[in-house]
Amino acid sequence: MTAQRTASLGRETSESSIQLSIDLDGTGKSTIETGVPFYDHLLTAFSKHSLVDLTVKASGDIEIDVHHTVEDVAIVLGTAIKQALGDKAGISRFGDALVPLDEALVQAVVDVSGRPYLVHSGEPVGFEHHLIGGHFTGSMVRHAFEAITHNAGLTTHITVLAGRDPHHIAEAEFKAFARAFRAAIEPDARVSGIPSTKGAL
Repeated sequence: MTAQRTASLGRETSESSIQLSIDLDGTGKSTIETGVPFYDHLLTAFSKHSLVDLTVKASGDIEIDVHHTVEDVAIVLGTAIKQALGDKAGISRFGDALVPLDEALVQAVVDVSGRPYLVHSGEPVGFEHHLIGGHFTGSMVRHAFEAITHNAGLTTHITVLAGRDPHHIAEAEFKAFARAFRAAIEPDARVSGIPSTKGAL
């Protein structure tokens, strides 16, 4: 495993401007400024519960829609995770978590497999249309996970087992993902080299 599992990346398009840095071996400190308040809340929760230090400074055409900013930040976050993980030697590889938030309950399972795949289910009917905080569409939760997992090379299963309040459901999803991710990237002293029979992840 590399001594420092960090990455700093930028992305500039006609729709957004993003600067992001990550330390996988941090303490959960974050400074998040995306211009989308509820997304800031979700990313702060991800940082806190994964113990990943995360700094995000983003601006985008949120006067049109939050879609571009949310997606582009997730793309950069996933890319930074992949870069920071390096060759993945010595990691636990698999992680799972079951996280409640009041009436909401979410299970997340992560495999740092190198094969991007997202299975996402259980959000209640209509969740995708709900404006959380008046600006963040529920459909953006799944879309953010799609971009993160694809660009990080993760296999991720997220299942909403219970929930009524859209805020609680979305936050529980990010917290469950954070805890599963934390377990998956954790160094395992008993693992020698790459945790795969293929010899690569």
